[in-house]
Amino acid sequence: MPYRRLPNTDQARLRALKAALKKGSQLNPFDLAFSQKTLLELQAFLPQFEQAITQYNFSKDRQAKYGKLLGDQFKVTRLYLSHFIQVLNFCIIRGEIKPDVRKLYGFDIDDKSVPELGTEQQLMQVGKKVIEGEQKRAMTGGTRIYNPSIALVKIKYEKFVEYYNNHKNLLITTQKMHEKVTELRTAADRIVLTLWNEIEAYFEGFEGEDKRIKCANYGIVYLLRKHEKEFQD
Repeated sequence: MPYRRLPNTDQARLRALKAALKKGSQLNPFDLAFSQKTLLELQAFLPQFEQAITQYNFSKDRQAKYGKLLGDQFKVTRLYLSHFIQVLNFCIIRGEIKPDVRKLYGFDIDDKSVPELGTEQQLMQVGKKVIEGEQKRAMTGGTRIYNPSIALVKIKYEKFVEYYNNHKNLLITTQKMHEKVTELRTAADRIVLTLWNEIEAYFEGFEGEDKRIKCANYGIVYLLRKHEKEFQD
Protein backbone atom coordinates (compact mmCIF):
# COMPACT_ATOMS: atom_id res chain seq x y z
CA MET A 1 0.00 0.00 0.00
CA PRO A 2 1.43 3.43 -0.88
CA TYR A 3 2.67 5.53 2.02
CA ARG A 4 2.77 9.27 2.57
CA ARG A 5 6.20 10.81 1.96
CA LEU A 6 6.85 14.13 3.73
CA PRO A 7 9.21 16.50 1.87
CA ASN A 8 12.88 16.22 2.78
CA THR A 9 14.40 18.91 0.51
CA ASP A 10 13.74 22.64 0.26
CA GLN A 11 12.35 22.30 -3.25
CA ALA A 12 9.99 19.54 -2.11
CA ARG A 13 8.86 21.70 0.81
CA LEU A 14 8.17 24.59 -1.54
CA ARG A 15 6.19 22.36 -3.91
CA ALA A 16 4.05 21.08 -1.05
CA LEU A 17 3.38 24.56 0.32
CA LYS A 18 2.66 26.05 -3.12
CA ALA A 19 0.29 23.23 -4.04
CA ALA A 20 -1.74 23.83 -0.89
CA LEU A 21 -1.69 27.60 -1.38
CA LYS A 22 -2.90 27.19 -4.96
CA LYS A 23 -5.90 25.24 -3.70
CA GLY A 24 -6.48 27.93 -1.10
CA SER A 25 -6.73 30.56 -3.84
CA GLN A 26 -8.95 28.44 -6.09
CA LEU A 27 -11.59 27.19 -3.64
CA ASN A 28 -14.16 28.75 -1.39
CA PRO A 29 -12.96 28.64 2.25
CA PHE A 30 -15.85 26.31 3.14
CA ASP A 31 -14.82 23.86 0.40
CA LEU A 32 -11.14 23.82 1.38
CA ALA A 33 -9.73 20.60 2.83
CA PHE A 34 -7.72 22.41 5.50
CA SER A 35 -8.52 25.11 8.05
CA GLN A 36 -8.52 28.87 7.55
CA LYS A 37 -6.03 29.17 10.38
CA THR A 38 -3.57 26.97 8.48
CA LEU A 39 -4.26 28.87 5.25
CA LEU A 40 -3.45 32.21 6.89
CA GLU A 41 -0.25 30.80 8.36
CA LEU A 42 0.70 29.38 4.97
CA GLN A 43 0.06 32.71 3.21
CA ALA A 44 2.28 34.55 5.69
CA PHE A 45 5.06 31.94 5.78
CA LEU A 46 5.59 30.86 2.16
CA PRO A 47 6.94 34.19 0.76
CA GLN A 48 9.35 34.46 3.69
CA PHE A 49 10.60 30.89 3.24
CA GLU A 50 10.95 31.20 -0.53
CA GLN A 51 12.88 34.48 -0.21
CA ALA A 52 15.25 32.99 2.38
CA ILE A 53 16.02 30.03 0.10
CA THR A 54 16.61 32.36 -2.87
CA GLN A 55 18.96 34.57 -0.85
CA TYR A 56 20.84 31.56 0.51
CA ASN A 57 21.34 30.03 -2.96
CA PHE A 58 22.44 33.40 -4.38
CA SER A 59 24.95 33.89 -1.56
CA LYS A 60 26.22 30.31 -1.94
CA ASP A 61 26.73 30.79 -5.69
CA ARG A 62 28.63 34.05 -5.15
CA GLN A 63 30.75 32.38 -2.50
CA ALA A 64 31.66 29.61 -4.95
CA LYS A 65 32.47 32.18 -7.64
CA TYR A 66 34.76 34.16 -5.36
CA GLY A 67 36.26 30.95 -4.03
CA LYS A 68 37.46 30.12 -7.55
CA LEU A 69 38.71 33.68 -8.14
CA LEU A 70 40.53 33.56 -4.81
CA GLY A 71 42.12 30.20 -5.64
CA ASP A 72 43.36 31.44 -9.01
CA GLN A 73 44.66 34.72 -7.57
CA PHE A 74 46.37 32.86 -4.72
CA LYS A 75 48.42 30.83 -7.22
CA VAL A 76 49.38 33.92 -9.25
CA THR A 77 50.31 35.99 -6.19
CA ARG A 78 52.33 33.15 -4.66
CA LEU A 79 54.25 32.78 -7.93
CA TYR A 80 55.09 36.50 -8.19
CA LEU A 81 56.03 36.79 -4.51
CA SER A 82 58.16 33.66 -4.63
CA HIS A 83 59.97 34.89 -7.74
CA PHE A 84 60.62 38.29 -6.14
CA ILE A 85 62.18 36.68 -3.08
CA GLN A 86 64.31 34.42 -5.31
CA VAL A 87 65.55 37.42 -7.31
CA LEU A 88 66.33 39.25 -4.06
CA ASN A 89 68.43 36.29 -2.94
CA PHE A 90 70.21 36.15 -6.31
CA CYS A 91 71.08 39.84 -5.96
CA ILE A 92 72.52 39.15 -2.53
CA ILE A 93 74.52 36.17 -3.84
CA ARG A 94 75.94 38.32 -6.64
CA GLY A 95 76.94 40.95 -4.11
CA GLU A 96 74.61 43.62 -5.52
CA ILE A 97 72.69 43.85 -2.24
CA LYS A 98 74.01 43.28 1.28
CA PRO A 99 72.63 40.25 3.19
CA ASP A 100 71.55 42.34 6.19
CA VAL A 101 68.68 43.83 4.12
CA ARG A 102 66.85 40.54 4.67
CA LYS A 103 65.94 41.88 8.10
CA LEU A 104 63.77 44.52 6.40
CA TYR A 105 61.57 41.72 5.02
CA GLY A 106 61.35 39.82 8.29
CA PHE A 107 63.88 37.17 7.19
CA ASP A 108 67.01 35.95 8.94
CA ILE A 109 70.23 37.39 7.47
CA ASP A 110 71.51 33.96 6.44
CA ASP A 111 68.18 32.56 5.27
CA LYS A 112 68.48 32.01 1.52
CA SER A 113 65.26 30.03 1.12
CA VAL A 114 61.77 31.12 0.11
CA PRO A 115 59.46 30.98 3.16
CA GLU A 116 56.40 28.75 3.25
CA LEU A 117 53.60 30.20 1.11
CA GLY A 118 51.25 27.23 1.11
CA THR A 119 48.31 28.84 2.89
CA GLU A 120 46.36 32.04 2.42
CA GLN A 121 47.46 33.27 5.85
CA GLN A 122 51.14 32.63 5.08
CA LEU A 123 50.86 34.42 1.75
CA MET A 124 49.08 37.32 3.43
CA GLN A 125 51.71 37.71 6.15
CA VAL A 126 54.83 37.20 4.03
CA GLY A 127 53.48 39.37 1.20
CA LYS A 128 52.80 42.27 3.55
CA LYS A 129 56.30 42.07 5.08
CA VAL A 130 58.04 41.81 1.69
CA ILE A 131 56.17 44.78 0.19
CA GLU A 132 56.80 46.94 3.25
CA GLY A 133 60.44 45.78 3.42
CA GLU A 134 61.11 46.62 -0.22
CA GLN A 135 59.55 50.05 0.22
CA LYS A 136 61.86 50.70 3.19
CA ARG A 137 64.89 49.52 1.20
CA ALA A 138 63.93 51.76 -1.74
CA MET A 139 63.72 54.76 0.62
CA THR A 140 67.40 54.25 1.49
CA GLY A 141 68.36 54.41 -2.19
CA GLY A 142 68.62 50.67 -2.76
CA THR A 143 68.88 49.32 -6.29
CA ARG A 144 65.51 48.39 -7.72
CA ILE A 145 64.62 44.76 -8.28
CA TYR A 146 62.95 43.79 -11.55
CA ASN A 147 61.35 40.71 -13.06
CA PRO A 148 59.15 41.00 -11.12
CA SER A 149 59.15 44.52 -9.73
CA ILE A 150 57.68 45.16 -6.31
CA ALA A 151 55.00 47.30 -7.99
CA LEU A 152 53.80 44.27 -9.95
CA VAL A 153 53.98 42.04 -6.88
CA LYS A 154 51.92 44.61 -4.95
CA ILE A 155 49.22 44.68 -7.66
CA LYS A 156 48.88 40.88 -7.52
CA TYR A 157 48.97 40.88 -3.72
CA GLU A 158 46.29 43.58 -3.32
CA LYS A 159 44.01 41.73 -5.73
CA PHE A 160 44.52 38.58 -3.69
CA VAL A 161 43.67 40.44 -0.46
CA GLU A 162 40.55 41.87 -2.09
CA TYR A 163 39.31 38.42 -3.14
CA TYR A 164 40.25 36.99 0.26
CA ASN A 165 38.21 39.60 2.14
CA ASN A 166 35.24 39.31 -0.24
CA HIS A 167 35.25 35.54 0.10
CA LYS A 168 35.54 35.75 3.88
CA ASN A 169 32.57 38.14 4.06
CA LEU A 170 30.54 35.90 1.77
CA LEU A 171 31.31 32.90 3.97
CA ILE A 172 29.86 34.78 6.94
CA THR A 173 26.81 35.90 4.95
CA THR A 174 26.19 32.41 3.55
CA GLN A 175 26.43 30.90 7.03
CA LYS A 176 23.86 33.39 8.36
CA MET A 177 21.55 32.64 5.42
CA HIS A 178 21.99 28.91 6.01
CA GLU A 179 21.08 29.29 9.68
CA LYS A 180 17.97 31.28 8.72
CA VAL A 181 16.86 28.67 6.18
CA THR A 182 17.52 25.88 8.70
CA GLU A 183 15.34 27.67 11.23
CA LEU A 184 12.56 28.18 8.69
CA ARG A 185 12.73 24.54 7.58
CA THR A 186 11.49 23.53 11.02
CA ALA A 187 8.47 25.80 10.59
CA ALA A 188 7.94 24.58 7.01
CA ASP A 189 7.93 20.94 8.13
CA ARG A 190 5.44 21.73 10.90
CA ILE A 191 3.09 23.56 8.49
CA VAL A 192 3.29 20.79 5.88
CA LEU A 193 2.56 18.16 8.52
CA THR A 194 -0.44 20.15 9.78
CA LEU A 195 -1.69 20.68 6.22
CA TRP A 196 -1.41 17.04 5.23
CA ASN A 197 -2.97 15.79 8.45
CA GLU A 198 -5.93 18.14 7.99
CA ILE A 199 -6.31 17.22 4.31
CA GLU A 200 -6.27 13.48 4.98
CA ALA A 201 -8.73 13.94 7.86
CA TYR A 202 -11.05 15.91 5.54
CA PHE A 203 -11.13 13.05 3.03
CA GLU A 204 -11.25 10.23 5.60
CA GLY A 205 -14.68 9.20 4.33
CA PHE A 206 -13.16 8.10 1.05
CA GLU A 207 -11.43 4.76 0.60
CA GLY A 208 -8.07 3.70 -0.82
CA GLU A 209 -7.17 5.11 -4.21
CA ASP A 210 -10.01 7.64 -4.25
CA LYS A 211 -8.76 9.19 -1.02
CA ARG A 212 -5.15 9.28 -2.24
CA ILE A 213 -6.14 10.94 -5.51
CA LYS A 214 -8.10 13.67 -3.73
CA CYS A 215 -5.24 14.25 -1.24
CA ALA A 216 -2.65 14.22 -4.03
CA ASN A 217 -4.54 17.07 -5.70
CA TYR A 218 -3.58 19.13 -2.65
CA GLY A 219 0.09 18.22 -3.02
CA ILE A 220 0.37 15.20 -0.73
CA VAL A 221 2.95 12.76 -2.07
CA TYR A 222 2.38 9.01 -1.91
CA LEU A 223 5.04 6.46 -2.80
CA LEU A 224 5.02 2.72 -3.30
CA ARG A 225 7.21 0.60 -1.06
CA LYS A 226 10.06 -1.31 -2.68
CA HIS A 227 8.34 -4.68 -2.70
CA GLU A 228 5.18 -3.08 -4.11
CA LYS A 229 7.17 -1.60 -7.01
CA GLU A 230 8.69 -5.01 -7.74
CA PHE A 231 5.24 -6.61 -7.67
CA GLN A 232 3.89 -3.95 -10.06
CA ASP A 233 6.78 -4.47 -12.46
